[in-house]
Amino acid sequence: MKQIEQKRRSAEAQKNNRATVKKGAILFILFFFCSSVLLLFCSIDAYAFEFKKQVLPNGLTVLHAERHNLPVVMVTLLIKASPLNEPDDKAGLAYLTSNMLTEGTSKRKAAEISEEIEFIGASMGASTASDYTTISLSVLKKDIEKGFELFSDVLLNPSFPEAEIRRKKDMIKGSLRQSEDDPSFVAERAFIKEVFGGHPYGRLVNGSIESIDNIGRDDIVDFYRKYYLSDNAILSVVGDLTSGDLDSIISKYFGLWRAEVATPGTQGSERMAQGEDVRKGYKIVIIDKNVTQATIIFGHAGICRSNPDYYAASVMNYILGGGGFASRLMKSVRDEMGLAYSIYSFFSANKDPGQFEVSVQTKNESASTVIKEIMRQIKNIRTETVSDLELEDAKAYLTGSFPRRFETSKSIAGFLTAQQFYNLGDDYIERYASYIKAVTKEDVLRVAQKYLSAENYVLAVVGNKKKINLSDLQPSENIH
Repeated sequence: MKQIEQKRRSAEAQKNNRATVKKGAILFILFFFCSSVLLLFCSIDAYAFEFKKQVLPNGLTVLHAERHNLPVVMVTLLIKASPLNEPDDKAGLAYLTSNMLTEGTSKRKAAEISEEIEFIGASMGASTASDYTTISLSVLKKDIEKGFELFSDVLLNPSFPEAEIRRKKDMIKGSLRQSEDDPSFVAERAFIKEVFGGHPYGRLVNGSIESIDNIGRDDIVDFYRKYYLSDNAILSVVGDLTSGDLDSIISKYFGLWRAEVATPGTQGSERMAQGEDVRKGYKIVIIDKNVTQATIIFGHAGICRSNPDYYAASVMNYILGGGGFASRLMKSVRDEMGLAYSIYSFFSANKDPGQFEVSVQTKNESASTVIKEIMRQIKNIRTETVSDLELEDAKAYLTGSFPRRFETSKSIAGFLTAQQFYNLGDDYIERYASYIKAVTKEDVLRVAQKYLSAENYVLAVVGNKKKINLSDLQPSENIH
């Protein structure tokens, strides 16, 4: 009887277990389905966030996106002041000017600015890129008045103290000297110099030791007065702030900011403005360093951000080298040949045509093999259409990853200012996916043929010259 009872209980237990497993499987499927739907709606919502745009009487463009999920406000101010606006012999002037904003005002010393920002748990800083300067602020909603007071003070009342200028210049020069030990820095500096020549893109944003020494306080003050103007700026505010609150704050802190016509920036050559490669033929620069791995940068001039072919070029580059493990270069150089841990390509699309480059590190002895493979892959994508699978994978990734650019208020604020600066259109967020989806295999082939070259290029290599054999590439210059 006991055995029969045990069997009965065992059968019931198995039945209950099967029911539990079945129930769990059903719940898992329902959970997966709901999660997928939720992610789909989140993705759609990420494309569709709204923002308001207005232009103040003093010419300041203001963009505002309300997000009340967190009591935080993110502010990004884009100033159209960059290396495009500075003289060649004073390269780094735009960078130094932006770095000096928080180093003292007519009301506060540098230490006081830092202490007051820290006291309210905010963060504030300024940086300069190839095309513009940005000043950013992150502050809790309860401290919004204090945050904007400090923000407007460093923007409108910088004093540029001589002692702080000397200290900042010493820091920049020290950083430049330290960077000489970084093969990637050395290779990139040599590469852009050869690609862009005398164009501002051909020099470092933070200048050189010599050009920094040429900059005095009068240069900084003059640069600030010429370019830090209300009608030469774009302000984006994202976070827990209503339109009424923002209007009051903007009027209070930026209403008297002066407007004036800014001095035009340095223009690239006509050929660069058209997006053509400025080099006919090739230039190989070898920089000798006693390192075990060679740092290689291969490329040439590229396209500007306003180029209609930007989207087709993005798809093409993803397939060639921008798609990580899915790219052709990664599959061949890393997976099949085992000659590098990572290799990637990209277009730097700026106001003027930027650069296309492929970057990789490999053993000195295998440098020539890797360079030849880069050239082979470029020739292939210029002569043969990509597969349907490559095209669809590239388009799926580019459209699917696009909403990640708007995951934080900070990223939204930065995106909105850049969208306005590059004149992408107020509906760009909604239209981006359609731009990518419209790209065809024929478009990929066309832009590869138009914007890539394995004959007209710059090759910068930093490595042990004794172990690097590029004789079959016929290098035209060596730098020791």
